[in-house]
Amino acid sequence: MAEGIACFASLNKALDQIPYAKLLGIQAIEKNGQPEFYLPFVEHNIGNVLLPAIHGGVIGGFLENAAVLHLMWAQESDGIPRVIDFSIDYLRSAKALDLHARCEIVRQGKRVANVLMTAWQEDESKPVATARAHFLLS
Repeated sequence: MAEGIACFASLNKALDQIPYAKLLGIQAIEKNGQPEFYLPFVEHNIGNVLLPAIHGGVIGGFLENAAVLHLMWAQESDGIPRVIDFSIDYLRSAKALDLHARCEIVRQGKRVANVLMTAWQEDESKPVATARAHFLLS
């Protein structure tokens, strides 16, 4: 169990080294032995002040950073995977609430990995966005 705690601590240490992730306030937490990513609500992440809703770029950046960190965790590597392509589907407005994300590696080869990401707020069965990305592994 201590290895798992150390691993999640290293994910948060890596997040501290990514300026955009630090600006957003992204955190990695452990859920059932897997990383889950957490974005606490902060006012500067609002894009539409009338709803209010979290900015789509914040959601996209959150999911991209989550996927990169998930791959680093899965590979037990300090090498940062590089994005080849990234596609996001916005499913509903993200309210002025905390945001959660989970990633799934669909396929991983020696050089390329395909990752699915899901973001939700109060109810995991009602995602606010899903994304797919390919990464070049280092």
